Amino acid sequence: MVLKAFFPTCCASADSGLLVGRWVPEQSSAVVLAVVHFPFIPIQVKELLAQVQQASRVRVAVLGTWCHRRQEPEESLGHFLEGLGTIFSHEPWLQLCRERGSKSWSCKATRWQGPASSAASGEDQVMLIFYDQRKVLLSQLHPPAALPNRQAGDATASAGGLAAVFDTVARSEVLFRSDRFDDGPVQLSHWQSEGVEASILVELAKWAAGPVCLLLAFLLSLVSAAGACRVFKLWPLSFIWSKLSTCEQLRHRLEQLTLIFSTQKAKNPTQLMRKANTLVSVLLDVALGLVLLSWLHRKDRIGQLADALIPVADHVAEELQHLLQWLMGAPAGLKMNRALDQVLGRFFLYHIHLWISYIHLMSPFIERILWHVGLSACLGLTVALSILSDIIALLTFHIYCFYVYGARLYCLKIHGLSSLWRLFRGKKWNVLRQRVDSCSYDLDQLFIGTLLFTILVFLLPTTALYYLVFTLLRLLVVTVQGLIHLLVDLINSLPLYSLGLRLCRPYRLAEPSALGIPRLGSPHCRPEHAGVKFQVSEHEAGRPLRLLMQINPLPYSRVVHTYRLPSCGCHPKHSWGSLCRKLFFGELIYPWKQRGDKQD
Repeated sequence: MVLKAFFPTCCASADSGLLVGRWVPEQSSAVVLAVVHFPFIPIQVKELLAQVQQASRVRVAVLGTWCHRRQEPEESLGHFLEGLGTIFSHEPWLQLCRERGSKSWSCKATRWQGPASSAASGEDQVMLIFYDQRKVLLSQLHPPAALPNRQAGDATASAGGLAAVFDTVARSEVLFRSDRFDDGPVQLSHWQSEGVEASILVELAKWAAGPVCLLLAFLLSLVSAAGACRVFKLWPLSFIWSKLSTCEQLRHRLEQLTLIFSTQKAKNPTQLMRKANTLVSVLLDVALGLVLLSWLHRKDRIGQLADALIPVADHVAEELQHLLQWLMGAPAGLKMNRALDQVLGRFFLYHIHLWISYIHLMSPFIERILWHVGLSACLGLTVALSILSDIIALLTFHIYCFYVYGARLYCLKIHGLSSLWRLFRGKKWNVLRQRVDSCSYDLDQLFIGTLLFTILVFLLPTTALYYLVFTLLRLLVVTVQGLIHLLVDLINSLPLYSLGLRLCRPYRLAEPSALGIPRLGSPHCRPEHAGVKFQVSEHEAGRPLRLLMQINPLPYSRVVHTYRLPSCGCHPKHSWGSLCRKLFFGELIYPWKQRGDKQD
């Protein structure tokens, strides 16, 4: 039989004593958690283990003895350690020993009550696996969803493979709270036995965090209640709130702040990681917003932008006028329907004239508007970018109107031509059954249908050209807004805290999948497993196989995919096929539509 003994590297230089840990019978593994030093009273050790078992629901026991021969070996020490097996009865009884001044280890497992075929003690082969207790405790290899429910007794009895090891260390945190500076009757060696680092500033921050979070949570609840008022759900306000990207971003920011300042404790590491990622994302967003605000207010850049905005708007309107005059002639040598061409051209020229008048009417207030927009950057760079997207939508509203007019006219003609084409084939569209059925038409209906089809066919090129030009302009504006929204979603959803952990402390983020314990045999038969890898430290004849367990961190792509934060999600993602179909049939493209909203 092969026994696996998981030994913490922090205890390799500890003084001689007792091995305290948990025995996993399903895996034939012993997880050593700490070393109890001499002198001690056995009843006090048993009381300590009972308290740890009651708090952690892990069956902690004395697994054996640990002998570190730093000085000249004493003959009485070995007999004394062997005699402890009668006081702390455990099956099997481990005896680990490290020789003085050498790297050689000896490990023996004794079974006091075994079958007759294995009467000789110490016949079991032992595999010694070293692990970093601090990294195992802080790693995410023991997600709550993968662990059994905590019940009375041994709560981790059903955890298999290395998951039992990580779960045992994670739940035995109460054992690591004592250090060598305590005046307790039992002295332990573990990863925190040298004491816990503390800071006065950190303790003051923890003390003040509770009242501050309560106050901010109360203020945020008032803001949420004010936003849920019926007044804001009336038609004009609800319509505006659903169309502006700024309102969506402010709503998302309110949800982020509510999550950060929530007084409820995180139930699992996943919720804690989400709260930390949200906090870092908001702090970075606000920092970038303050940088933008300082840049705008330096050297009067807001005034410079306001002075340059009116000439740019006039230049855009002038270019649109030249484009319409080009379309009203013979664009690219194409012969258009002159009457329809002139009507459409003058109609769009009149809209441009109205837009220029509106821009010049708003020119005295543009600098003040930009000043307030720049001031909103203190709420975060994403809020400023959302306001910029809405400003672009307002400044290009005339282009949107041109696109809607052309798309509606083009869509009307396409649907008319398709209906008249079914008339020639003796078909019609059944509205109730949503299908094409056969139908008989008389001579007058066919004659009128032929006239209408001819008129629509000859007017289609003129309409299609206007629709094509304004659709390209509309797609240009939508592309600019889409890039802004992608940047906003990137800032909102990027898990910066998790990426920082992956860069600085990669052992904190590892593969949380099913783990297996390596079997004795060839040292290279199973060198790596999901989440961990094993490195051979010593493999000599007559000596136990010693392995070093190391944690495999998640790749950066998996970190982003696993801990990605939810974003606003207010902009649907059209496939290329759906986009081309909408453009061909003249259907309108609304980039601000919510997912699941009905499209026109």
